[in-house]
Amino acid sequence: MPPFTVLHVCMGNICRSPMAERLLVLAVRARLTRRALDPAHADELLFSHSAGTGGWHVGSEMNPPAARQVAARGGDSVGFAARRLRSDQIDAADLVLTATADQQEYVLALRPDAAVRTFVLGEFGRLIGTVDGTGLPPAEASPEAVYARGTALVAAAHAARGSASALPGDDLDDPWGRGDQCFSRVADEIEETVQPLAAVLLP
Repeated sequence: MPPFTVLHVCMGNICRSPMAERLLVLAVRARLTRRALDPAHADELLFSHSAGTGGWHVGSEMNPPAARQVAARGGDSVGFAARRLRSDQIDAADLVLTATADQQEYVLALRPDAAVRTFVLGEFGRLIGTVDGTGLPPAEASPEAVYARGTALVAAAHAARGSASALPGDDLDDPWGRGDQCFSRVADEIEETVQPLAAVLLP
């Protein structure tokens, strides 16, 4: 049921997955702006949230270099608090995007039936390019249409993946404890997936 729900997963939920969470929302807002629509309606169309496989940082704010990257791209980290991944979060997600293949395996160990909608972020970015958008449901800026188009995209990406595994280059490097240049590179790599995703949802 709408809104289309995307769950981002990394290790500690203070760097990679929070950036992905907020940068996807920012990308959807940009698509609404292109349509001359109020970007504030993004929350009605998409629920983008995140969690970590470990609980070391539960309740913490976004890591400052990660927050700086989100802010530099026009987003914010307001209200963010790190969480540990729970099975019910996986159950409720229409799409699960993990930072690495190891985290994908962690998700599937908790919920094997989520395999059809769980991808490494870079893997999903590659697969989006193989999907024929003309075969997806009509594009409209409504919760129902975005949900239908999003779930159809996930199914098409899973079909395109077949039995292939994610590639080593699909993983996002962990920037924790490293400099702004590393965080910037990882944020760029996140955008290489979330921006095309938003463009398919709202062409």
